[in-house]
Amino acid sequence: MNLLNYQYLRPAHLKGLDAYKYNAVDTSPLSLYVMHPFWNWCVEFFPRWFAPNLMTFLGFLLLVFNFVMFSYYDFHFTESLILPKWIWLVAAICQFCSHQLDGIDGKQARRTKTSSALGELFDHGVDSWATFLFPVCIFSVISRDEYGFSPLAMHFLLLSTYLPFIDTHWEKYNTKVLFLPWLYDISMLINQNITQKIIRHEMVSGQNRVL
Repeated sequence: MNLLNYQYLRPAHLKGLDAYKYNAVDTSPLSLYVMHPFWNWCVEFFPRWFAPNLMTFLGFLLLVFNFVMFSYYDFHFTESLILPKWIWLVAAICQFCSHQLDGIDGKQARRTKTSSALGELFDHGVDSWATFLFPVCIFSVISRDEYGFSPLAMHFLLLSTYLPFIDTHWEKYNTKVLFLPWLYDISMLINQNITQKIIRHEMVSGQNRVL
C-alpha cells in the first residue's frame, strides 16, 4: 500500500469537514471581561493578509525557543542560579507574546473569513504541545536539587496541565461544544495551589534530608 497515495478521508469525511463549524462557549469572567477585549484590540494591529495559522505557528515557535533556551543553559534543570539574568526577561516576553498570538489567531481567522476545521486542528494541536513546553520550563525556576523538588513532583505539575486539556477536548468530541465554564479560572487556581503544596512539601523534605 502506498502511504502517500492512500485516500485517508472518504467523501463522507470530506463532506463533514465542509459542514463543520467551530462551536465554543466561554463563560469565564477573566476571558469575557479581560482577555477577549484585549485580544480584540490586539488583532486590529495585524493586517488582514497575515495568516491566522502563521500566528499560531509563531506562538508555538516562541514556546519552543523558550524550551531550547532553558535546555541549553540548564540541561539537567538542576539549578536556577546558574542561568543568566536576562533569560527570565526573554522567557517572560516570549511566553506573553505566545499567549496573545494563541488568543488572537481565531479572531484573525473570523476577521478574514478564513476559519476552517484544519485551522482549529492546527491551533489545538499546537496547544497540546504547549501543555508540555511551558510547564517543563518551570523546572528551571525551582530546580531539582536538595532545595528544589523531585521529578515526581514535576510529573504532578505536568498532569495538572494535561488532564484539563484532555478532558475539555474529550467533552467537545462527545458534545460538539468546547465548553469553558466560569469555574475554569478557579480550577486553575486550585491546581496551582495543589502544585504549590506539593512543591513546598518536597522542598521541606529536601531541607530535612540535608539537615
